[in-house]
Amino acid sequence: MGKPRDLANVVATGNILADGAVAPAELTGVTSTAAEINILDGVTATAAELNLLDGVTATTAELNYVDGVTSNVQTQMDTKAPVASPTFTGTVTGPTINASTALQIGGVAVTATAAELNKMDGVTVSASDINSVTSKAASLSDLSVTASAAELNYNDITTLGTSQASKTVTADANGDITLSEELKAKSYNETYVSLSAASSVTIDCETGNVFALTTGQNTTFVFSNPPASGTAYGFTLKLTAGGGHTITYPGSVDFAGGTAPDAPASGETDVLVFVTVDGGTNWYGALAIDAAG
Repeated sequence: MGKPRDLANVVATGNILADGAVAPAELTGVTSTAAEINILDGVTATAAELNLLDGVTATTAELNYVDGVTSNVQTQMDTKAPVASPTFTGTVTGPTINASTALQIGGVAVTATAAELNKMDGVTVSASDINSVTSKAASLSDLSVTASAAELNYNDITTLGTSQASKTVTADANGDITLSEELKAKSYNETYVSLSAASSVTIDCETGNVFALTTGQNTTFVFSNPPASGTAYGFTLKLTAGGGHTITYPGSVDFAGGTAPDAPASGETDVLVFVTVDGGTNWYGALAIDAAG
């Protein structure tokens, strides 16, 4: 060839190069080496297929993310749950819980066994019902009640008694009650309190129902801690004179005729009774036995 010709011109005119070969110098503007051009050797892709890369901005690292993918990527993604607020269908299988992956609620590990949790199965009580039991349990705790469930059931009308043979009261499905033995009154013992001689002696109503005092000097009585108004309370006073001493009762005590009985003579014993129904605002007193000994 006499001079380099433009490759585009050769292609456009369909002219055949005279010597049947093209030297690099004959390709105007082409700077590729033979090695670079030979990279296309064996390429069977069409122009349309090569043009698929037109506009691709992915990096090598980004393209390598699909390295090893053997199926449709979108299909695989469709089977994955989103990280936030997933909606599941079917049965969800959770991991096995062990000491290192304990189930937690509010950051607190749940230590109850499956059997213990299943005790709630079928429970229909409301939160207020449970809170009521808790409140009553606290009240029992304040009273230092330590009764077991079995002992509490002894008071159940259908299970009264420590065993089937000892039941004294039974009830049928209709609510009819049967007594297996006659009812007997339980004996009642009064609490006895011995008082110490002093010029002022307090009778504490919370400590007993029967009080005894042998005077050692002139004595003034004080009545304290009666039950609240509306609850009747009474006590007995066994008063022995240790000498010729005067006795003064609280001004709230009303004796028959408005006058307190005489103090017992030295060495004698009087028995007096006192009753109140209004929290000690008013006491009713009477000499039950005069000069008993």
